[in-house]
Amino acid sequence: MTGTESTAKAGESPAGLEVDAWTDRFGRLLERHRGFWVRVGNWETRLLEDQLDGVVIDRPIYIAGLARSGSTILLEMLARHSDTATHRYRDFPIVPAPWAWSWFVDRAGKKEHVLAERAHRDRIKVSPESPEAFEEVLWMTFFPGLHDGSWNAALDEHTDNPEFEVFYRDHIRKMLRLRGASRYLAKGNYNVTRLRYLRELFPDARFVIPIRDPVWHIASLVKQHRLFVAEEKADARVRDHMRRSGHFEFGLDRQPINVGGAERVAEIRELWSKGEEAAGYAELWALVYGHVADMLDQGPALADATLVIRYEDLCRSPVRGLSDVLDHCALEDQGLLAAARDEISPPDYYEPSFTEAEREDIRSRTAEVAARFGYG
Repeated sequence: MTGTESTAKAGESPAGLEVDAWTDRFGRLLERHRGFWVRVGNWETRLLEDQLDGVVIDRPIYIAGLARSGSTILLEMLARHSDTATHRYRDFPIVPAPWAWSWFVDRAGKKEHVLAERAHRDRIKVSPESPEAFEEVLWMTFFPGLHDGSWNAALDEHTDNPEFEVFYRDHIRKMLRLRGASRYLAKGNYNVTRLRYLRELFPDARFVIPIRDPVWHIASLVKQHRLFVAEEKADARVRDHMRRSGHFEFGLDRQPINVGGAERVAEIRELWSKGEEAAGYAELWALVYGHVADMLDQGPALADATLVIRYEDLCRSPVRGLSDVLDHCALEDQGLLAAARDEISPPDYYEPSFTEAEREDIRSRTAEVAARFGYG
């Protein structure tokens, strides 16, 4: 794994673009019977009561930011730490019942796992044991309609969902026990809209927010959108998988993130409908990271719990960048800094193919927010 983006070599088939029949079938069961799987999750919690006794949720770590901001490389690094427990590819689709599903996978799954480039064609190679963002399945189960863009998806300290909160805490405890770790680690793009709620649930939580230069970031989003649109048109199971796992950042079911700006969401949709992909993503970038900046400015305690890391800084100085992340999360090195030095590098195989007019449009739409994060 060198850097975070690339294209597949000729003749290679990226992992993840082919959704196997079993994943599709079980995914359909999850989507159609969410309440049943919640009951299964509660059943296994009761069954595991003795094993979960004494499992404490200590300083959970959340990596959250817009897709294509560098969140996956951070997850890959932190997931190697012996103290952390996170979701893996093998945990999907029956995420609400991790122990029951893990028991099934251990007996039904293949024993040998070959690393292959993931669906995004970005140089990151994965296997069923690789870390991935799947807790969005839980959020969609308890907050229906969270991704339709028609209502404010920002959750804060006033959000009240007791059934979710009990289930979520139990789920984290099960993940810690299942993985034999002490710190829960979650990557979730949409958690960037829930920082205040998560801190209300876990006052000692640590947040890491990756951000990226708007021009490069939007170029990557546009590239991914075109890739997934093509793949979803070719295979409906890919589209179903994206929807069931809670990925609406690109593809045929793409939706803007509503963080309290209905007019802005309507504008983004209008731009996309006219084929102005870059302009729409630029407005989304400004909307989401403007929301983050406002939250951090208005909440000193949340700001103290949050580290914003620029993708470019991480790529240029991976040891320093990851060292800052480890210090913020109170994690020891365990050889991760050496791994970062050897494995993290800037993407060097493409330049954003925008015209100068498109670049200027992106800059004008994002400049005010970008300046708040040190981008000139």
